Amino acid sequence: MSTTLELPATQAPSARLRDRLVRVAEAATTPLVPADYLDLFAPLRSGADLRGRIEQVHPETRDAATILIRPGADWAGHVPGQYVRIGIDVDGVRQWRAYSLTHGPRRDGRIAITVKAVPDGLVSNHLVHEARPGTLVHLEQAAGEFVLPDPGEGGHAKLLFVTAGSGITPVIGMLRNLFPSTDEGVLRTERLAHRDQHSAPDIVVIHVAPSHPDSIFIRDLEALGEAGAIRLVARYDDQHGLLDLADLETWVPDLQERRTFACGPAGLLDALQAHHQERGLTVTTEHFRTARVEPGEGGTITFADGKTLEADGATPILDAAETAGVLMPSGCRMGICFGCVLPLKEGAVRDLRNGEITTAVAGESRHVLVQTCISAAAGACHLDH
Repeated sequence: MSTTLELPATQAPSARLRDRLVRVAEAATTPLVPADYLDLFAPLRSGADLRGRIEQVHPETRDAATILIRPGADWAGHVPGQYVRIGIDVDGVRQWRAYSLTHGPRRDGRIAITVKAVPDGLVSNHLVHEARPGTLVHLEQAAGEFVLPDPGEGGHAKLLFVTAGSGITPVIGMLRNLFPSTDEGVLRTERLAHRDQHSAPDIVVIHVAPSHPDSIFIRDLEALGEAGAIRLVARYDDQHGLLDLADLETWVPDLQERRTFACGPAGLLDALQAHHQERGLTVTTEHFRTARVEPGEGGTITFADGKTLEADGATPILDAAETAGVLMPSGCRMGICFGCVLPLKEGAVRDLRNGEITTAVAGESRHVLVQTCISAAAGACHLDH
């Protein structure tokens, strides 16, 4: 049986030939399409889903590493201080997390994140201890408002950075952009010596860490301090105890004249915001880690339209929602599996078949799909319905 392919008379011969070849290729490779094969050979090409290839994993401390990534051709760049959401497959499941970019735009086009492995961190432990060069990761474009204002707005005049633990990561990206450094982040002191002292920013960095060996980027900070680029106030829990904000004005007598940027755990940021508010000052903050989900038995289920319901830990979400009058997608009763699947945006659910907990963290996780017919609330949870 022969098939005649009709093409518009106005179409150029080269375009007609290209379209015919594409259709032939698609017919020959069905159910896959040529783009699927291109993904194998050129996953970073323009027009493909945005990906990156890990090129280097460099240990920073015993539980932190810098991951150097070559982004795909459609990477749009970033502003120092922003973050990128990264998707990586762990045990066959794609997990998404957000990490600060630890460089300004590099000449070699690479991007870098620095990850601290946390005890309950599935992705952070995988990246720090198991990621290898050559691994492909999925990327989203850079985002985030934790950036310096334009110099013309006085944004680089007198600054105070307060950081704790891996909260240093977005700040080190800003510092590497403000002062001459190599693509590897090494300070170029010979160029720093010839900078214009009148236009140079006046920066104080208060950095908190459990100990000196556990302090991420402490070598970079100390090099900047020794070169006179910043004034570094390093506080280590094992030497100085917990940070006391009552000492802040002792360390920074001209606090009222500075713009404050802070990144670290929620407790520190809340205390710093209260401190500044009492004095009529503002502070720009960035949480480097969202509060983790603590699974429980049952909880409040919230839907995208704002509807909420209370459910116990033994009733499937599908049944609890339908009993409460919520119209739910489902094909279960007609023998159609996975018709009840919904994205879990935040919270935790328990698989009633085996007790396994699935969690989603707002701002980090993405596309965590759960079957509502066999999942029960394991604490507060938010479903996209």
